[in-house]
Amino acid sequence: MKTRKLTINSILLAIGLILHQITPTLLIPMQPDFSVAMLIVIILLNKKDYKTCIISCIVTGIFTALTTKFPGGQVPNFLDKVVSANLIYLIINLFYKVKAFDKLLEYKKEALLSTLIFPIGTLISGTIFLYIASFIVGLPSSFLTLFITVVLPTCFLNLFVGIFLYKTIKISIKRFSVKDF
Repeated sequence: MKTRKLTINSILLAIGLILHQITPTLLIPMQPDFSVAMLIVIILLNKKDYKTCIISCIVTGIFTALTTKFPGGQVPNFLDKVVSANLIYLIINLFYKVKAFDKLLEYKKEALLSTLIFPIGTLISGTIFLYIASFIVGLPSSFLTLFITVVLPTCFLNLFVGIFLYKTIKISIKRFSVKDF
């Protein structure tokens, strides 16, 4: 059973890498980070398995560091994935501790959680990336300009891309009756 889960997570990480690699820059040396959406999908699927989430965030951090288009963005990419994945995992588990959330039907929980966590997770990741990059290598523009022109549109895009990917993957897992998730 663990092999099946490991294989699915590996495929999802590879899809995240491909999404990160093919995404073009936005006229400045910055690009939307769709690998964050895939990382959030993995965290949502493995919400009870912290070890898998940590390994996934480290691998995603390495992949995004290797494929970044931002000059000197290797360290900020890696660090932002590790920090943001831990915060996302914490937020998801805090949601499940709230009694009002726990009373909802399972499909409503998933819909509400995915609608909130994709933009929040992307916002956390983008903010951490810009903050670390500003100290390590400097930013090509002001923090606020990059936040408004890159992070906020990426939050909006990741909301739709993330929900689409999450629902597609959940349907595929159900269809192939994978019981590990």
